[in-house]
Amino acid sequence: MGFLTVIIPNYNGKKYLGDCLRSLEKQTFVAFDVIIVDNGSTDGSVEYIKEKWPNVELIELGENTGFANAVNVGIKAADAEYVFLLNNDTMCDEYVLERLIKVMDNKKKLFSAQAKMLQMKEPHNIDDCGDLYCALGWAFTPGKDADNSHFSRRESITSACAGAAIYRKEYFDKVGYFDPEHFCYLEDVDIGYRARLKGYANVMEPTAIVYHVGSGSSGSRYNAFKVELTAANNLFLIYKNMAAFQLFINFIPICIGIAIKHAFYVRKGLGKAHIKGLLGGFKKIAKFANHRVIFGKKEIINAFRLQIELWVNIGRRIMNV
Repeated sequence: MGFLTVIIPNYNGKKYLGDCLRSLEKQTFVAFDVIIVDNGSTDGSVEYIKEKWPNVELIELGENTGFANAVNVGIKAADAEYVFLLNNDTMCDEYVLERLIKVMDNKKKLFSAQAKMLQMKEPHNIDDCGDLYCALGWAFTPGKDADNSHFSRRESITSACAGAAIYRKEYFDKVGYFDPEHFCYLEDVDIGYRARLKGYANVMEPTAIVYHVGSGSSGSRYNAFKVELTAANNLFLIYKNMAAFQLFINFIPICIGIAIKHAFYVRKGLGKAHIKGLLGGFKKIAKFANHRVIFGKKEIINAFRLQIELWVNIGRRIMNV
């Protein structure tokens, strides 16, 4: 077994791949392999990888199966202790892998450790410093657009952003893999929440820096495709991962959260996409009801612990800290 495999899901990301892969060549931690899983790109990505990066393992899926399925394929193909999931529109600081490995080695209960992601065009600003989930049914990164001087200490988080995060591969057998029915968006929050229910932890490591273009595949921060899928996946996530007592006590806050989100999207001209996404979420729940977490004693105890965080995180979201 190897020690580490970097997995890059790719969909029409040819213009980003060169910079991403060159940044990996500069890593101080050198004992790793790279797998690119291509989701049916039509921009010449496959030909480019074969010609310019022959030492990279390329898995061609032939069609766009979504982020979640692509990374699952890569994880299962990796013969390694750790897997580092990396978006194609990123560049890694040279110490990223070394520092994330050190964090994981020192704490065996960690399911994942995320790098601190900075905005490529404005690197003094944070792009993502770990995801939190709150009782309003919102996933958010508290440091979004904040100055990089903030969030300078290691933080416990609900889940890691899978755009630049390392995972302990053996724990996927206990937590489960990324749910392909999410396709993309919130699939990393879903699996991170499931890991927490199993008693594992997730952290953000601020000394591991990754620069991120953002929305390299979807094209923008807010668009109909993203709003629709996020709304659907969020309802699906809530149904799957919350114990019965949580569904009951969080029902009103979640409804309030949905109403606030809808008002926001209406102002963006995306109200119809949000409604369509919510309806799609109920369809997913009906169709994939068996994806719900099975709650035993351990999961119930950890659900109570998580519920406290969900309440606390409402305050963090409001204060944006």
